[in-house]
Amino acid sequence: MNRQEIAELIQQRIEQDKDAIAAMYDKTRDSIGYFTIDNLLPETLALKIFNAFPQPESMRLRKSLREYKYIAVQMDQYDPVLEEAIYAFQDPRLIESIQQICEIETLYPDEFLYAGGISLMGEGQFLNPHLDNSHEKDRLKWRVLNLLYYVSPDWERSYGGNLEIWPEGMDKPQVTIDSTFNRLVVMATHGGSWHSVSPIVVDSKRACVSNYYFSDSPIKQGDQFHVTSFRGRPEQKLRDIVLRADMFLRQGLRKLFPKGAVKTKHLYKK
Repeated sequence: MNRQEIAELIQQRIEQDKDAIAAMYDKTRDSIGYFTIDNLLPETLALKIFNAFPQPESMRLRKSLREYKYIAVQMDQYDPVLEEAIYAFQDPRLIESIQQICEIETLYPDEFLYAGGISLMGEGQFLNPHLDNSHEKDRLKWRVLNLLYYVSPDWERSYGGNLEIWPEGMDKPQVTIDSTFNRLVVMATHGGSWHSVSPIVVDSKRACVSNYYFSDSPIKQGDQFHVTSFRGRPEQKLRDIVLRADMFLRQGLRKLFPKGAVKTKHLYKK
């Protein structure tokens, strides 16, 4: 299937539960707004997307105190269904529907997949609590929504690898959103959108298709520019100190180099 056909299926699914989806987002918008859609695509198509994921060796490994996962963004190197699935979420019909649900005045997809694309995580891998970079690659538009589509069959909460959001900050318990097969999560990103991925504790692969949407204005009034910022989990006291120092250092460097001292490699070069 091509991206237009996949987008049509997603659009139909959104329209099917649009009122419930909007109510879910409205209930959470004052902290970290989000909504989920289960059974997003026909199961056969979702399985096809999962089976098209490349082996980890052909992806880029990110391993540090901040994160441990495999990512890929140069989509023309992989099975075409992955690129079609990613760009289906950039269809104007979907943009308009999500814009209405979240009541955002302007909303734009990112054809260059800045920090988007696909990710794969296995046993022992994780993503520590963090804030996403507040802007897109040229620092002209605000990052406002994170779209995560999970395609690992039979994924259970006990496996780990679940999305965690921290609506009351790192001193309060997190909310866990299971990385259920064929589930889409749409989450607001702003200066308080701390989120993480719990460590995976089984020998299995968590596969995710990611997109970000941008806007002319921040989703929260008063938001300011910030780089991607990591923290330690509540039990990681020493790591938290190190990651806080790293955050302040990189934020300071961005004041000297507004577009970044080093060009990002996480872009789809067409």
